[in-house]
Parts: sequence; C-alpha cells; structure tokens
Amino acid sequence: MSFADKGGAQLYVPPGRWLTGSFSLTNHLTLFLENGAVIVASQDPSHWEVVDPLPSYGRGLDLPGKRYKSLINANMLHDVVVTGDNGTIDGQGLVWWDRFTSHSLKYNRPHLIEFILSENVIVSNLTFLNAPAHTIHSIYSSHVYIHKILAHSSPESPYTIGIVPDSSDNVCIQNSTINVGYDAISLKSGWDEYGIAYSRPTENVHIRNVYLRGASGSSISFGSEMSGGISDVVVDNAFLHNSLTGIAFRTTKSRGGYIKEIDISNIDMSRIGTAIVANGSFGSHPDDKYDANALPLVSHIRLNKISGVNIGVAGKLVGIKESPFTSVALWNVSLSMNSGCSVSWQCSYVYGSSESVIPEPCPELKRDDDDDAYGRAAV
Repeated sequence: MSFADKGGAQLYVPPGRWLTGSFSLTNHLTLFLENGAVIVASQDPSHWEVVDPLPSYGRGLDLPGKRYKSLINANMLHDVVVTGDNGTIDGQGLVWWDRFTSHSLKYNRPHLIEFILSENVIVSNLTFLNAPAHTIHSIYSSHVYIHKILAHSSPESPYTIGIVPDSSDNVCIQNSTINVGYDAISLKSGWDEYGIAYSRPTENVHIRNVYLRGASGSSISFGSEMSGGISDVVVDNAFLHNSLTGIAFRTTKSRGGYIKEIDISNIDMSRIGTAIVANGSFGSHPDDKYDANALPLVSHIRLNKISGVNIGVAGKLVGIKESPFTSVALWNVSLSMNSGCSVSWQCSYVYGSSESVIPEPCPELKRDDDDDAYGRAAV
C-alpha cells in the first residue's frame, strides 16, 4: 500500500547495508525496503539531532532534559507508509544500552521510528532490530496501522519497548511478533502534571493476532505514564510468553488520568511470572511539581478466555486506598501454576466480579454487587 495515487513519492532502499543518522519523512511518502535491505543506525551520537522533550512528559524518561531525535521521524505529517519486502531496520542499540546502564548518556535515548502529530500512518512487512529505546513510538497521532512486523531486542536490553501508542487514537496493531527487553506493547498518555495539562488520551486501540515477550517487563502494559487517560482498548487473540508479567495495569498517586473500558480476550500465556498485574504504586514522578491530589481512575477492565501454563502467580492486583480499582471482571480464566507456588492471587483496594476462574480468585473479585458485571461486556 502506498499513497502514490495522492501524488506521493516512494523512497526505495535496495538490498545492502545503509548506514545513517536520524532522518525525517515527508507527506504522502512511502519508504520501501527491499528484501535484503538493511538500514543501519549510526552509533555516533553526533549523527543524531537533539530535540526538546515531549510536552506531555516535560522531560525524558531516562534522565531530565532533552532527547536524541528518533532514527526515522514523521512530525506533523499525513499519509505516510513505512513498508517493504521484509527489509530490516537495525538500531544498533547495544552502545545506547551500555550508555544507559553506565549512566553516561548526555541526552535521552532515541527511538527507531516516531510519529508525532501525524495521521494516516502505516508500518508493515518489516523487521526491526535493537532499538535504543522504543521500536515504534506513536504520539499525538491518529489512524496508525501496524501490521506484520517483527521487533526484536535482547532480553537483557534495558527498558527497551516494542510498540508504544502514546496519546494516540484509532491505532491498530496486528499480525506481529515483538520480543524485547522490557514491555512488548505499552499504552501511554503522558506523565503527571504534564500529561494532565496536555490532556490527550490514548483511545480506540485494537490489538490482535500478536506474539509478545517483554522479558523484564510485561507482554502488554497500560501506563504507568497514563495521565491523559487510556480507554476503549480491545486486545484479542494474543500469545504472551517468557515475560515477567503478562498483562499489567500500572499507575500511582499523582498520575491523574484513567484506565477504563479495556476488553482483553482469547489470550494464551506460557512461562509468565505473574499473569495479571494491577499496580497502584508503580513508577516515579518527572519532578516535584506534581499534584498529590491527582488520583487515577482504573475501572471497567474485562478479561475473558485467558489461559496459561507455567505461571508463577495468577494475579497481583493492588489498587489505591483513596481510589480503589473497580469493575474488574474476570471470566473463563484457567492458569496452570508452577509447582511450589503457595499464593495464587494477591488483592487489595480492588473490586470486581469473576466466573469460571482457576485458580480461585481472591474475595475482592467475587463480589456480585459491582456496577458492571462480567456478563455485560461484549468481547
């Protein structure tokens, strides 16, 4: 697919290895990588432009201040396709991971591809290797379609994330495989007072037919930077494996925002530390200007047809005393636990309902007076 019929152009990358620093796309452009074409990211920081932090974050995630521009950038664009015949984009992230772990970064690590304030974006039929930080970051963007991609980074790579829909809407991620160091797919929408002020949610996201590994993080996560809100997300038909956690909802006091109307179904898990996590005290703050009274809302989370083998803990759901997590519904959940696991579920400040859940869930998930029972969700 391309936008040639709209007067667009194609940037064709033939077979071979092509070394480059960061570069920007244009409107109505198709970037096409032929089979055997490899775009290789420079490891020299001087080849990466330095830009201001994103307004919904106020600073970088690695350290305060500015950040290196992503390898491939689309800023305020529309009708952009990044595709190929299974070409490869290699971020050569090892040098960036080493700088991160040795605290020698001058600015925040770059991503492989970033779409900012863009619309009608397609990424498909490509392999992404060794992203310095995020593989694909979509922020303040609409109508983003990611299809048939492979994203891979070392399981030891620090805080590498696969796909990040961030303050973006109408996002579809499907038929893809993501194996990275931290979170495979992570939905976000800004950090504390900066995200609250920017006030752009992530909403209307559909994720289906994906294979996900987040080695030291989660196969799929919501937050913890979710101050603009995350809602109306459907995850269907996913295989989650070899991850610290399978599905994670993360927030903390002072985040504000919300995570609500999330439908997750037809999930298979294997070799997962904790299958389902909801954590109300996760993450840090960008600075000391946050609003201590900005409590997040986590509500109307529905999980149906979840199965797993070699699971360490079925669920750890810990809400916030001043703002408990509510309307959490689980049904048709069957998790086979590792031998020697003494506690299957841990719950506090969370309320919901359940039916046909093995192992038996905690009492907080057995209430039948919740305002949105499991049976009302169309999943």
